[in-house]
Amino acid sequence: MIGPLTLIGDTATEQLAQDIAMVAAPGWVIRLEGDLGAGKTTFARSFIRTLAKDVSLEVPSPTYTLVQRYDEADPAVLHADLYRLTDPSEMVELGLDDPDDPAIRLVEWPGQAGEGAFSGAITLTFDMRGEAARQATLSGPQDMLDRLSRSLDIRAFLTAANHQSADRQRLLGDASTRRYERLIDTPLIVMDAARQPDGPIVQPDTGALKQDAKPYSQLVHLAESVHAFSAVGTALRQAGFAAPVTHASDLDYGLLLIEDLGGDTILHADGSPDSERYQAAAELLGALHDVDWPEELSVPGGGTHHLHRYDTGVLLTEISLLPDWYVAHRGVEAADFDRAGFFAAWQRALASLEEEPTTLTLRDYHSPNIIWRDQETGLARLGLIDFQDALLGPLAYDVAALVQDARVTIPADLQEQLIKAYIRASDANTDWLRARVALMGAQRNSKILGIFARLNARDGKPGYLKHLPRVENYMRQCLAHPSLAELKPFYDQLLPEVA
Repeated sequence: MIGPLTLIGDTATEQLAQDIAMVAAPGWVIRLEGDLGAGKTTFARSFIRTLAKDVSLEVPSPTYTLVQRYDEADPAVLHADLYRLTDPSEMVELGLDDPDDPAIRLVEWPGQAGEGAFSGAITLTFDMRGEAARQATLSGPQDMLDRLSRSLDIRAFLTAANHQSADRQRLLGDASTRRYERLIDTPLIVMDAARQPDGPIVQPDTGALKQDAKPYSQLVHLAESVHAFSAVGTALRQAGFAAPVTHASDLDYGLLLIEDLGGDTILHADGSPDSERYQAAAELLGALHDVDWPEELSVPGGGTHHLHRYDTGVLLTEISLLPDWYVAHRGVEAADFDRAGFFAAWQRALASLEEEPTTLTLRDYHSPNIIWRDQETGLARLGLIDFQDALLGPLAYDVAALVQDARVTIPADLQEQLIKAYIRASDANTDWLRARVALMGAQRNSKILGIFARLNARDGKPGYLKHLPRVENYMRQCLAHPSLAELKPFYDQLLPEVA
């Protein structure tokens, strides 16, 4: 149980609704208990407006309609008032128990639905403690309470940072466990990245290269705390690049309050690539790769962050996601795929990288993580985010990530423009760079194909499958380079025919 929480006035009740809305997941049922006038409808109205991102949205009490649906909210919300329900059998007609509907259910007077209704729900009980004060308690499944407790802790974090009255707004996350929130009326972002428990120990089966058995996140050096974000961001700013300034932090608890660099990306409003902005992003990489990056970065507040090498072992472990997940996704039996030959070919392809210079490799240098700042000039025009997994790796990796954006189709002619823009900015050898972009693009696309297949099969997130045709097409482009001829037969077995 959480509480009792003391709420003084409607503003405190509305803030509690906002805090709960930050972490409420599709399909949740929130039972609203309390006497008439206890604050149930006040809570529901604020909750719905928060998810709809519309403070003026009309949210009438559904006393007579019994159920009101709000598809403008994200996730959608069903607001029910069962006070006038005369018989629990009438519940069938209300659609509140449809297992295929992902809407969040807010249910006032849930007891009218009968014994056992809404099992597995969160129950929020209001108890008036005077004319302007009420108490609220939360009970329900522990995993849901843990999410709610985390959100209340974020409110406490904001209070300690002198933003106790801030209005919070959910932001789209990524494929990781990190969450983001925007504070309304102040240019700040909450980064919620609690340290996650290690996953299962894995022994990478990547051919002759033997690697220690560790959780996957450790094998590929994914950031396990916000210390990495803080250190890399500081280093980027010191080198003249635009990364968010940290205004408050609780590093051990995984909370940062960072500068909001804005909402514009390097895409047009319709989601297509803006060639001018993409070329600026390619030129920025030239400047980034001209910096001599140290292996040890300072963490503000104390300590250091070590930049690991993006070496053959890490690259092969990431590639292993393709035979582990994408092969099955394509309906190919594991026994019919020459895994040993596949990794032997990849080891030969990657061997030359060991002798080449390295640079700071951001690893996800693509449209969602590059902010366009039209009012700025020079390097400051582009804001960088989502760089906590940065390593010291191949110069061409981030070039490949940019020109073969997994979420946006980059036409071949624009890809060519971007490669030329990078060459002008970095003075890289043209033939060498094209070969390396093909190699790094093939590695990255292999990883992405595996990740998107895994998100669907293991994590129940099929939405990423819509990007597979694009990534598969990028893979075909990479494999057309003569330097990857040995790898091409393995992918010909997997890639679907072009329609």
